[in-house]
Amino acid sequence: MTHTLPRPERAAALARAASIAIETIVGSQWPARLAEALCELDATWQESADVCSDVAWQARAAGNSPLALLTAEHVTDAGPDPVVQRTYRHLYLSTLRYDFRCRDIEDLMNKVPVSVLNEDPYSEALYGFSRLGQSRSDGLAVMHRVLVAAPGHPKTLHALLHGVWLGTFLPGRAPLLLMLVGLLPKGGLDDPIALFRMASARRTLGHYPEALTAIDHALELLAPGELSVHADLVRERLLITTAHDLTRLIRNRPDPTP
Repeated sequence: MTHTLPRPERAAALARAASIAIETIVGSQWPARLAEALCELDATWQESADVCSDVAWQARAAGNSPLALLTAEHVTDAGPDPVVQRTYRHLYLSTLRYDFRCRDIEDLMNKVPVSVLNEDPYSEALYGFSRLGQSRSDGLAVMHRVLVAAPGHPKTLHALLHGVWLGTFLPGRAPLLLMLVGLLPKGGLDDPIALFRMASARRTLGHYPEALTAIDHALELLAPGELSVHADLVRERLLITTAHDLTRLIRNRPDPTP
């Protein structure tokens, strides 16, 4: 198969590739099967990112993380087929991202040739995540490079969003979060994770009613069964209401001067 498939048929073929991995996700061969399926499709970097980020999340939740089946060499070594190698790289780095292992991503990506990154903005976005997540301001330059190379790609934007959200001490963090959310399709308003990031930014800025609206909408949109994500959203809602209540208490406290 090639890129000449009509869009609906290609989307179905990519869904089948993901299903092949998910159906065998408790075994040891699912990464190879996914890589073979994406290779047969000659998947683009965007398609690989879309499939691998989701499958990596499900494998991690199933207790069979790509980190247990692949090695760091799958990220850094050149393989005979670039699509296969990119599949392994996306699976491995995406899982490190979900585990918040910023330094591990940074160390690995420093060994990947720049020529490879030029052909794979999603991997560079994961490198940006690793820098941003450590509150490294030089990650902002990586972020801007990725935004130029891959405008509007949701999975890439989410990797950057995650890094900015994690980077507590980044300058201008809250406005950056809102800017990145706004670049997503429909401004992120139909995306529970984007709304979660939006709520965090609004809370930081003291926009508590808007933050509550965003997090409540995120809870409504979240798919059933996403228990860990639901817990994160509930925790954010608690942070918003607590910050709001504390602000009101401080504002209404009696004047201590006689």
